[in-house]
Amino acid sequence: MTTNTADLVRDYLKENFDKFAQVSTYIFNHPEIRFTENASAEHLAQACEKEGFSVERAVAGVDTAFVATAGSGSPVIGFLGEYDALSGLGQVPHQTTIQPDGNDSGHGCGHNLLGTGAFAAACAMKQYLEENSLPGTVKFFGCPAEEGGSGKTFMVRDGIFDDVDVALTWHPGSTNSIMDTSSLACLQAIFRFEGISSHAAASPHLGRSALDAVELMSSGVNYLREHVIPEARMHYAILNAGGISPNVVQPVAEVVHLIRAPIIKQADDIFKRVVKIAEGAALMTETKMEMIFDEGCSNYIPNRALEKILYNSLLDSSVEEPTEEENQFAKQIWESLSEVEQNSYLEKAKSAENASDYEGKYLADFVSPYHPKDDVMPGSTDVSDVSWVVPTAQLRAATSALGTPGHSWQMTSQGISSFAHKGMLRAAEAMAKTAIHLLHHEDDLEAVKREFEEFKAKNPYICPIPKDAKPLMIHERA
Repeated sequence: MTTNTADLVRDYLKENFDKFAQVSTYIFNHPEIRFTENASAEHLAQACEKEGFSVERAVAGVDTAFVATAGSGSPVIGFLGEYDALSGLGQVPHQTTIQPDGNDSGHGCGHNLLGTGAFAAACAMKQYLEENSLPGTVKFFGCPAEEGGSGKTFMVRDGIFDDVDVALTWHPGSTNSIMDTSSLACLQAIFRFEGISSHAAASPHLGRSALDAVELMSSGVNYLREHVIPEARMHYAILNAGGISPNVVQPVAEVVHLIRAPIIKQADDIFKRVVKIAEGAALMTETKMEMIFDEGCSNYIPNRALEKILYNSLLDSSVEEPTEEENQFAKQIWESLSEVEQNSYLEKAKSAENASDYEGKYLADFVSPYHPKDDVMPGSTDVSDVSWVVPTAQLRAATSALGTPGHSWQMTSQGISSFAHKGMLRAAEAMAKTAIHLLHHEDDLEAVKREFEEFKAKNPYICPIPKDAKPLMIHERA
């Protein structure tokens, strides 16, 4: 990429800083969860239309999923945006203590930034195509319900990404780096047990407890933990305990189980054993069991050729020195962390390849080295399923104080800070520069595609979501 090209992207994003910050702030102030992101999705869709994109709403049968398109011809570059929040993390911004803002949910994973940053990158690429009269198509994908809904997996199942050559995305965090590891595949389902109600004292022998079935199932799954691979994770939550009256034999109860493992086949094998445990619990209690598939995603497939280009673009994107005010805010956020949280971060920082970069700092003003390893991050993402059908790369941009835990009130509090918005546009700049690089370097694009096709030839994709499964909103799960 020429210096002139880099300057054009950077200048465009700087000139429009306030516009993108306002979009991020709007989404922050309208925290919505899991397929109910109506205000946020519509706000982003309208913002796309104002920028000259054509927008197709309610794709893949999901009201809050959309695709915005501009340009024509090849290559087709996709930017993945998210905007869902997390329950229980409503927090007044810019605070250094817990101060709930009255909302049931909040952006404790920074998806207000994620969606806006991807949108900004798409706008920058569109602007570049138009100014230079170049062929190429830019697509911004509005992707709902990454947190516990696997919105992208439903979109993949319905072929929404089939015409895309490359997909780019990012995630807010406390460092500037390439997300170069795989992730845990996951499968999640609701197990609904139906029994017979009865007076628990006068006629308990006539009742069949659905709550007993839930407890027996969860106990059985806990015993299973000893007999699965060490990397597997099993989580559960009781959605419906059958009511609040202990003198009534509970006729209906529900539990949700989430199974994770390094590859989807491993997760599926464990999941099938969990289903057998549920069937056994129903037999023991003489209740009826219904399984309702909730969500699933595959393990992430890194594309090293694309990551190298994205890394160089991230290096080329400016990391501004934090202001004194930003450093002071970050210091106070650090001091709000527990000793355990601080020590956990310090251990990781000391073992980092660039450990000296972290010393004495509360905010990252550097880009971490890129030396990919075949590791697996202990989490899951529906970006993974996109990576099975399109060459995909992700970066992380510093939007919060070093050591800030994800899914925390501290992350929410920093969600619309000046430092967060700078990091958001740093991510946008790196993604846009990567897209523009691919416009001008067909050989690099072919290398990216070749690596993807070689993997795909040996590893056919099987969508983890059944054909008849539908996206479930929170109120539909209970």
